[in-house]
Amino acid sequence: MKTRRDFLRSTVLGASAAWTIPMFIDRTFAQLHEESKDLAIQPVTGKDDTILVVLQLAGGNDGLNTLVPYADDAYYRARPKIGKKAKEIIKLDDHVGLNASMPYLGSLFKEGGLGVIQGVGYPNPNRSHFVSTSIWETADPSHRANTGWLGRYFDHACQGADPTVGISFNKTQPESFGALRNPGICLHTPELYQWLHGGSDKAQAEEFFASLNQPEKTTDADDEPSGGASIGMAAGGKTGGIAGESNISFLERVALDARVSSKQILELAAKHKTKVRYDGTPIARNLNLVARMVAGGMPTRVYYVSHGGFDTHNQQVNSHDRLLGQLDSALKSFFSDLKEQGNADRVTLMTFSEFGRRVSENASAGTDHGKASCMFVAGPSIQSGLHGVYPSLTDLSEGDLRHSVDFRSVYATVLEDWLKAPSASQILGATYPKMGLVRRV
Repeated sequence: MKTRRDFLRSTVLGASAAWTIPMFIDRTFAQLHEESKDLAIQPVTGKDDTILVVLQLAGGNDGLNTLVPYADDAYYRARPKIGKKAKEIIKLDDHVGLNASMPYLGSLFKEGGLGVIQGVGYPNPNRSHFVSTSIWETADPSHRANTGWLGRYFDHACQGADPTVGISFNKTQPESFGALRNPGICLHTPELYQWLHGGSDKAQAEEFFASLNQPEKTTDADDEPSGGASIGMAAGGKTGGIAGESNISFLERVALDARVSSKQILELAAKHKTKVRYDGTPIARNLNLVARMVAGGMPTRVYYVSHGGFDTHNQQVNSHDRLLGQLDSALKSFFSDLKEQGNADRVTLMTFSEFGRRVSENASAGTDHGKASCMFVAGPSIQSGLHGVYPSLTDLSEGDLRHSVDFRSVYATVLEDWLKAPSASQILGATYPKMGLVRRV
């Protein structure tokens, strides 16, 4: 006997499928009904809740030239060519300072709102881009997990949420979104919208994405989303989703929800206008679109963006400074936009990179794959300051920094103190000491 809930779900699915699901989807309605599980009648939630933006610095960011131990002579002995001089540093205390390419983050640190975490890593680190990225994305150094840390958060703390609980702007779904039930969605190109729309809606999608590359007549340049994968690899590693489902499956899952569709996403993103100008870099374009969705009231709890190019083996100085400058400018625009909207207090942004670089520069005036590095956590609710202990530059592990903070402690803090989710058993698998990062919620 069909329940009212079954009837509503199947009716909504059938109606939405008639205009939404592309012909190439070959799953049966029975399978889709099972996977939809109550989404069609869940109330819209999360529009006034806290939001986490995860920003991947893909390729292995050099923490030593990002957070510079300028008072340590060992730093200059190890880096006679690429070491940052006094005029190239924004001093944070008597020992360390930020790369001068990041003036906004320097001011945010001093005014309140930037937590700088020193010496972050994990036991028995791996220098492979793919393996280490997977470890960060799954929060599992044993490399056994088949789901991501954010996917487990979606599954266990966001039950009944619509598919847009997590949105990634990478070319592929990040491994951190891997989930058993709801792996979020991946939005990257206009084609994804075109598959969902026909006729005038398709034209609307094309017009919208074209407009993102053109400056507003009276305000700013609005830009399209773009991926940030580094060294020719997809940011995030493995394909996410439900037990190997492809990224295109988000089309099916969006179609299952009567309340959330790409048309709504499109309309929400298109309607927001801001006086804040964003640069034309991929990271700025992605953060621009995140800000649009926040302004539009999306129920998304986690956004994932990537800033690539940090695999700096050769002639590092100029390229690394440029990448940090792009990051700094994008973050300035993003947080200014959120403040203008009145949404700044709802958003915290966390950076991560798969590993740091070796302490000593190489013969090509660059740096090779290392281990520990630094992380940034930014937002009005974040306790400004230096967190953790800066690693020794002389007590090294095979030429690399020893980590002083397990990255899972950062995750535990963000999950529990910001997203208000229990982190230990179902998400991280163990208890990790929290850090004093979140000032208020």
